[in-house]
Amino acid sequence: MTGSTSSPQDTSYSKKLVLIDGSALLHRAYHAMPGLTNSQGKIVNAVYGFFSMFLGVLHEQKPDYIIVAFDRSKPTIRQSLFAGYHEHRPPMESDLSDQVGLIDELLEKMKVQVSFADGYEGDDVIGTFAHQAKSENDLEVVVVTGDRDMLQLVDERTRILMLITGMTKTALFDEAMVEEKYGVKSSQFVDYKALIGDPSDGYPGITGIGPKTASSLLQKFGTFESLYERLGEVPEKVGIKLATDAEQGALAKKLAKIMTDAPVHLKLESCRVDLLDTQALRKGFEEHNFKSLITRLDVRYPAPAVLSKKAVKKPAIDADQMDLL
Repeated sequence: MTGSTSSPQDTSYSKKLVLIDGSALLHRAYHAMPGLTNSQGKIVNAVYGFFSMFLGVLHEQKPDYIIVAFDRSKPTIRQSLFAGYHEHRPPMESDLSDQVGLIDELLEKMKVQVSFADGYEGDDVIGTFAHQAKSENDLEVVVVTGDRDMLQLVDERTRILMLITGMTKTALFDEAMVEEKYGVKSSQFVDYKALIGDPSDGYPGITGIGPKTASSLLQKFGTFESLYERLGEVPEKVGIKLATDAEQGALAKKLAKIMTDAPVHLKLESCRVDLLDTQALRKGFEEHNFKSLITRLDVRYPAPAVLSKKAVKKPAIDADQMDLL
């Protein structure tokens, strides 16, 4: 994953936990990659793209621990709160759903910890792990996602590696970068979403309140609740909008808030990167004819033959399908 912009890294932590939003990577890979088939004729563009990004994260972030979280439960708690939540999203394409099992299979072969929880989204699983990680004094957290709701998790030890475009352009958000980009602190991001809503998730905020107005209001009043407590200090036109859609805004805040109490438990010993079975992953890549991914895997995790300095011819990049990363 190249072409990223980042903020200065805090070096006060000796260990790093990377939490990957698997659903975000899955959809990003599927839409970014052209049609790609393996030797059995199965469509595997999302599989290839997913593991291309996964290897990029391992190479660039060099984590000590890694977990992949997925959305695997419907209906979710948010859908029970608001029927329109995600209602406009079309069903997963069959070409993509057929690849989910292949991704699961490769992650299992590699012994990557995969987590999900009934009624919760992958965001909540990640939020819960990030919250639990705070009890580990020497542990920093990096969340890999394309979902801007995750910016509310940013704090002194948690940063967000945001997927911006395609599979390679990213931005690493810390507290300063969130404030620079959105005009609010990361701790105010849920209040910000309460005011502007989120069309991609299917819920409105306060009608007529856009990002610029939302950030200026929060800069002055601090929180969504404080804003309503001091409604008399707000310009009349804005105050009318706030008063009219008060319940709608309050619901938006509940929907935007990432839960940190999902029924999952962080056990660092079970997600150690040094215990990953990269040889099994290599065999999986060979089965799908992912030649360029094998080459990239060998750079960081050489095959036994390479380690013993035997002559090994590196697999060539499959130029017939595309120059992939």
